[in-house]
Amino acid sequence: MDRLWSPWRYRYVSKASQSDACIFCVKSGEQRDEENLILHRGLHNFVLLNLYPYTTGHLMVAPYAHIASLEDLPEETSAELMQLTRAAVHHLRAVYRPQGLNAGMNLGECAGAGVAGHLHMHVLPRWAGDANFMTTIGETRIMPEELPETWRKLTAAFRGE
Repeated sequence: MDRLWSPWRYRYVSKASQSDACIFCVKSGEQRDEENLILHRGLHNFVLLNLYPYTTGHLMVAPYAHIASLEDLPEETSAELMQLTRAAVHHLRAVYRPQGLNAGMNLGECAGAGVAGHLHMHVLPRWAGDANFMTTIGETRIMPEELPETWRKLTAAFRGE
């Protein structure tokens, strides 16, 4: 087995394993948006970058409320979640010019949710060949842009700059 070292990941893994706190609740409650990679705050939901993205620009839309079940989501939160998902698609298309996009939720641990107790919508830009041999065989993703740069570009897009 080949090993690729990513020592920067240790900070996240060691923090996550020490706490049972919901990462979405923690991040949304803090006012350090750049540090927490929060791109935009709505009334009921917020938009943030995925700390371990599948592709450059992989973001998520999550409600402030800690809700696991889609059917328990209040109507106004549900409506805004979809509005922010649409805005995210628009901004990702404008900034990164992807050939396609994925948008979706994994509801429940067995469905693939990494944070099963707090629902969230993933939005990922996609390009032909972005799932190449490194991803499929080497189980490794190569990201061409650092998260702070992605945050800068997409925050500006959400602000209308």
